[in-house]
Amino acid sequence: MNMEFAGRGKPSPDKFKHMIAQDHDGLAPSAVEIGLTAAIVAVLDNEPVALIVRGDPDSAGATDGLPFGPFEPRQHRTLEAGLRSWVREQTGLDLGYAEQLYTFADRGRHAEQDDTSPPVVSIGYLALTQARGGSDLSSGVWRPWYHYFPWEDWRRGRPEIIAAEIEPRLKAWAERQADTPAAQRPIARSERIRICFGLDGTAWDEEKVLERYELLYEAGLVEEARRDGRPATLVGSSDLPRLGHPMQFDHRRILATAINRTRAKIKYRPVVFELMPDEFTLYELQKTVEAILGPHLHKQNFRRLVEGAGLVEPTGEMKTRTGGRPAKLFRFRREVLLERPAPGVRVTAPPSRAQ
Repeated sequence: MNMEFAGRGKPSPDKFKHMIAQDHDGLAPSAVEIGLTAAIVAVLDNEPVALIVRGDPDSAGATDGLPFGPFEPRQHRTLEAGLRSWVREQTGLDLGYAEQLYTFADRGRHAEQDDTSPPVVSIGYLALTQARGGSDLSSGVWRPWYHYFPWEDWRRGRPEIIAAEIEPRLKAWAERQADTPAAQRPIARSERIRICFGLDGTAWDEEKVLERYELLYEAGLVEEARRDGRPATLVGSSDLPRLGHPMQFDHRRILATAINRTRAKIKYRPVVFELMPDEFTLYELQKTVEAILGPHLHKQNFRRLVEGAGLVEPTGEMKTRTGGRPAKLFRFRREVLLERPAPGVRVTAPPSRAQ
């Protein structure tokens, strides 16, 4: 996979300061920055990837970011039109289907923002597409999303980084909560850690991507928290390991939200077929679902589920695999959308528990 790229059309920070809102009392104007950010995901060579553009290093050394730009009411008819315009300008990609993810407005979670800076309202979008090895891009790169969230990839079993780095540091952080009165602790840190990371015999929940990242941020264990000066980063070791690759602004949080949405939605809507070519083998479909969800799936159970649910139909053609037997080609059976309201790939991953 080609990791070399150079972003273009990246807006400068001053370009965000384009909207002025009058306070309710009519006395003092306050600037509001409205940003549009696209988490564009695909699967390339059995790896889930996100479309990344690069800017100048921030104070944490992060250069990777998602395509983004300001909403400009005089140029953009709608928010989505503005998003598509920025994505096209920065990467050359024309988006297909895109849906709004979430509106992020937490103060202090935007790089280099201080008390005098106007608040940033960032509207995140999720787009699913097919990656073609970079040939469809004028700029930017498809980069594996597990590069930013290595603890989420369970395809080869429980990631070593959890036991080696994350678990001991989170537990040390939880112990510091003992000095806080119980009445001020609605949910104990230790309980949140156990549930989010599947510790102490608790099953791993692949849909808690955002909760896990937020917990690491709150504990000061990711570069963005140190960059943003979060209180937890002022306590403890100064030589903490890098837990995943940092991203500019609040973009790793937005990408976590996109992964969360994709993993949940794949189970009740046939969105996985947005990532597939028109014709595919069941093996290729399984590898795509595994790439998205994280854990390895049982081959025969997966095939029975997909075929039994009427999600696919054979094309009558075969695909010759190198060193193997020819495999049947299938396509998405679109009639399923009319037959039931939630025709997703309702896979159940094997139980994954801490050892």
